[in-house]
Amino acid sequence: MKALIVTASLAMLSALASTAPLQSAVSPPAMTDIHWDILPPEGKRQGDEPRLRIRSDQSHSNLALDGSRPELAAAKRALAGTAGPVAFTVAHQAGTLACDGRLSRRHEGKGGCRFTADPGFEQALAKRAIPPDDQSDLLAMLLVNATIELADGLAVAGLRPADADQLIAAAALHVTPAYVRDLRAVPMKLGSLNDAFACRALGVNAAYVRELAGAGYTDLSVEDVIAMKALGVSGDYARRMNAAAAAASQ
Repeated sequence: MKALIVTASLAMLSALASTAPLQSAVSPPAMTDIHWDILPPEGKRQGDEPRLRIRSDQSHSNLALDGSRPELAAAKRALAGTAGPVAFTVAHQAGTLACDGRLSRRHEGKGGCRFTADPGFEQALAKRAIPPDDQSDLLAMLLVNATIELADGLAVAGLRPADADQLIAAAALHVTPAYVRDLRAVPMKLGSLNDAFACRALGVNAAYVRELAGAGYTDLSVEDVIAMKALGVSGDYARRMNAAAAAASQ
């Protein structure tokens, strides 16, 4: 009899488990060790907006409250309030950043945040073979505004992100599909997104490569172009040096 009762009980538990909502299994994991504060504007022009700084052990970023990112509108309004408790949310493809804290006065304050990842975004990244390593990658994607549209656009432009880190770097450095297309249309051997990152970091654009091509340098590697940019070599300077060398050889 005891064996029958135990068997029946196990069967009932199994049935309940199969029909109960699997909240713990499907709820997106959340990061909670995240902090925010407010930094003054980078520039000194009238009308410049302060910046929202978000920090965790793995990621940090200063977000301009200048209206360039619509998802920061709620934060901008909240942080312009008077002294007292404050709360705001940043909703992004990567997930939701819910923050609260206290303002000591307008545009001065600090507090904490909770980041909840969006499972659909993770799945979309996985389909593109660029899954995030962990939740900190997804938080970084929110902070730098890395999106599915950026990943797809880069792939169409000919330089598909190899992993989540490359997608994050592309967003952080503003390596857009248009920028990649421009670089691929000039006489320079652009082989990877890392090449595009190096160009962006040094301020190399398509117009600069065309300047060098106009001076006779039409088969340059990315390393060549970056080295010339770092040394301050302009198209005009290259033409003058070529002319000087030609004159000296006569």
